[in-house]
Amino acid sequence: MKLMKKMGVLALGVATVVMVGSAANAAEINLKFHHFLSPKSPAHAKMIVPWAERIEKASNGRVKIDIFPSMSLGGRPPQLPRQVRDGVVDLAWFLNGYASGLFPRTEVFELPGVHQGQSAATNRAMAEMFPDYLAAEYKGLKPLLLHVHGGNAIHMVDKEVRSPADMKGLKIRIPSRTGAWVLESLGASPVKTSVPELPAALSKKVVDGALIPFEIIPPLKIQEQTKYQIEGPGGKRLGTATFQIAMNQDAWDKLPADIQKIFMDNSGPEWQTEVGNIWDASEKGGIAVAVKAGNKHIQLSEAEWAEFEKKTASVVDRWIEEMDAKGIDGRKYYDTAVATVSKYMK
Repeated sequence: MKLMKKMGVLALGVATVVMVGSAANAAEINLKFHHFLSPKSPAHAKMIVPWAERIEKASNGRVKIDIFPSMSLGGRPPQLPRQVRDGVVDLAWFLNGYASGLFPRTEVFELPGVHQGQSAATNRAMAEMFPDYLAAEYKGLKPLLLHVHGGNAIHMVDKEVRSPADMKGLKIRIPSRTGAWVLESLGASPVKTSVPELPAALSKKVVDGALIPFEIIPPLKIQEQTKYQIEGPGGKRLGTATFQIAMNQDAWDKLPADIQKIFMDNSGPEWQTEVGNIWDASEKGGIAVAVKAGNKHIQLSEAEWAEFEKKTASVVDRWIEEMDAKGIDGRKYYDTAVATVSKYMK
């Protein structure tokens, strides 16, 4: 009996040590990170997860970021900005265009002629312009990364497109209102859907095609639902889309100063450049999958692309006019964005 009693006390002591040890190793700060793509997507595997791991490591385990992909915490992709602002989640990665009109100043980077084919350059330009040009529309949010994807290429189910005339009357998927303006300028009918909804829309021919980057081809198996992938000379695209990783402002304000610094140190120029390179590299991998599957990759000639640029010039004028009506100097924003992106081009 005495032996059993001693063993019981020893076991209790071991359990106590284990419990204390676990408590000591537990993170001080636990954050929920929500986004809309699958765990197989390049955005999740190559950007979000590595970024979270860097934050955790730099904090020596004080911070734990739990990532919930595929809208697994509920809701639809357009609701992510509100989920962050309302504190339903601490962090989220989302496409600004899903929340139509919520980030009008930031839309300048989606317009034709601004993004010039290098995502890193556009990312750096967005960061530089944020304090003086963009910050006013981020109330309730602490954006930790603003970035773009490789740009909107044309993906067609079964029609080869080489001119704006070829797109007239077609139903084309687009996620943002500026993208919708681009399609309208080309005579096409925009259909707004989220990325997860696209495969079904293509396979059921709800749409004739889509404006999306090449990187999304493998995770959504776009090569099985389309025959043609089309872009301009040298990889030029019909505008791009803007994204952000944002934290709830109240959650940010509650973080200790040294933890805030860790987040900022791991979300600065080097990371903005790395994210741009990640997305551009994913473009190459995506189009390779489509070509291997037998799809036709078309790079339009300078003359063919000039016709697209001529038609889409009205999109810039439309955006500038809308900004001017709000008391914002749209022309200054556009010209500054073009110049700032150009400055970072290599």
